[in-house]
Order: sequence, then structure tokens, then C-alpha cells
Amino acid sequence: MLSQMATALVPAFGRLTTSADLTAVPAPGILVANHTSLADPGVVLAALRRMDIEPVVLATAGLWRVPVLSHLLNRDGHVPVHRRTSRAAEALETAAAALAAGRHVLIYGEGRIPPRRDASEAAPEVFRSGPARLAAASGACLIPVGQAGARRLASGSGLKQLAGILTAPVRRPRLHVHVGAPLRLPAEVEAASEAAHRAVTAAWRTAAQHVGEPVAPWSGPDGHTPTPAVPAPPLPRVLTAGRLFGERVPR
Repeated sequence: MLSQMATALVPAFGRLTTSADLTAVPAPGILVANHTSLADPGVVLAALRRMDIEPVVLATAGLWRVPVLSHLLNRDGHVPVHRRTSRAAEALETAAAALAAGRHVLIYGEGRIPPRRDASEAAPEVFRSGPARLAAASGACLIPVGQAGARRLASGSGLKQLAGILTAPVRRPRLHVHVGAPLRLPAEVEAASEAAHRAVTAAWRTAAQHVGEPVAPWSGPDGHTPTPAVPAPPLPRVLTAGRLFGERVPR
């Protein structure tokens, strides 16, 4: 249901395009995306549905306190993440079960939205260990997902985010989601987290290129950049609704 809602709503707020380094997304698979805005889960879900993917999403447990939203989340089998509690491990166990059943699982490696007030793009922050531990527990491959443009829908203070959403149908910002090639992560958690971060950063750079955003690296509190800047790869063919697998789209 959430994927269907995103598919219906996102085109009203921006111009969404997609691209991919592969012709078919393997299942099961762990989709790991960069997180930049309250709006980007909808953007990513809408893009993935164009690729015939409706993943199980790992999301903060606070969303389950919203009455109508909690019903939709439970109905679709999404997974609450109780961070910094004794129940935190339950999310990975439930996600591993979804993977074992052949589903795709969507997880955000950073575990939070970056605390920036501007609407520009920046490389993903350092990843938490969740994607690496889920890959180790399930044996599933990681599929990097990079999204760009969502901060043009909502970013900054609450008032600025509201203004962004209200004006988006007029502004029609460019949104892009790029799906990279799947990879197997190393067994060691730290090395796996770094490999996942590199792959998602590369996917994000491709997405940022598509929307014409600069791709400045993210700097942490100590002023260091976790992942060295690398040249963005050549732009893949842009895929719009129904075009991922080469089929014709009615006009």
C-alpha cells in the first residue's frame, strides 16, 4: 500500500527518473539507500515500484505511533526499529525472515537524516552496522540505492519543510534514484560497512549527476571525510516509468 501511495503522490511533487546498472534486481536482496530527507522514503519507494519492487522497509519505531500510518505499516509487513533499546535486534531478525521468504528489504545505512539545514546534496554519512549484520545473518547480497533531489522537497526547519512540500507541485524539483549492481559484503562487520558505504556513495553520485547537483563529499564533526571523493561513473540511460526492462511506455 505504501509503495502504491508513493507511486501516485511523488509525481505530483517532482519529476522522478530512475536508472540502474542492471537489467533485473535479484531477490532476495538488501536494498541500502542514502537518507537525506523526510521525503526520500516516498521517492525511493516510488522509484522501486517502477522496477516491480515493493520492499519490506526498516523504519524508526516512532512511525508506528501514528494511528493511520501504523495500520499501513503493519499491513505491508514493514519492520519497526527500536533504536538503543533491548528490542533493537528484533528488527534484523524480522528482516532476515523476510529475506528468507524471498522479499527485498530496504534499510537506511546512516540510520538518521543528516542535521543540515540547507537543501544541497552531500555524500552519505558513515554507516551504522545494520546492513552489514543483516547481510551476514541472511547471506543476501547488498543492492546499493542512491537518491538525490529529495532535499528540494523537504529539508531544514519544520517551517521550511512545510513550505517546501506546499510549493513543490509548482517548482517540480528533479528527483532521481539510481540502483547499482549487487555485491557480496566481506564477513567482517567494519569492512562490510565500509564496502556498503562506498557502493551507496557511488550510486548517490550518479543520482546527483542526473539532477544536476554538485557532489561535494560529506565531512564529519572532526572535519574528515569518511569516503574519499571518486569520479562519478558515466551516466546510465535514464529510465522512466515502465522502462527499466526495455518495454514500451504508452504516451
